[in-house]
Amino acid sequence: MLVIIQELLNNQIMDQENIVTILQSLASEPRLDIYRLLVRENPEGLVAGEIAGQLGIPPTNLSFHLKALTHADLLSVTSEGRFQRYRANMLLMVELIGYLTEECCAGHPEDCLPEALVNVPVDRGQPGRRHRKVAAS
Repeated sequence: MLVIIQELLNNQIMDQENIVTILQSLASEPRLDIYRLLVRENPEGLVAGEIAGQLGIPPTNLSFHLKALTHADLLSVTSEGRFQRYRANMLLMVELIGYLTEECCAGHPEDCLPEALVNVPVDRGQPGRRHRKVAAS
């Protein structure tokens, strides 16, 4: 799996301007909620009305947030008659994480990635929330 992800990362070059746009678009609670909801609903995605209903976001506000996330390429959108179906762009997120961590372990993330994943378990109290284990001093 790590080899496949590394091959994907090698085929895409992210520049800092794109990365800043991506991170800025996620730097709001409603947008982060939208993105995480669509990650859970991949690969089917959701239409705008379903997103609004599940998150309790008014349609005019939702439209604004969906536009920002789509502009940053974090979401893809397809027309289905008079509805728009939104899906999370998982490849872009994998590329972003790869870019942010590529210098980990002196440029050899494969040396520390498995250990890092072991030390960041999912907090079962809140689905999707993660917490770090703090190493004993």
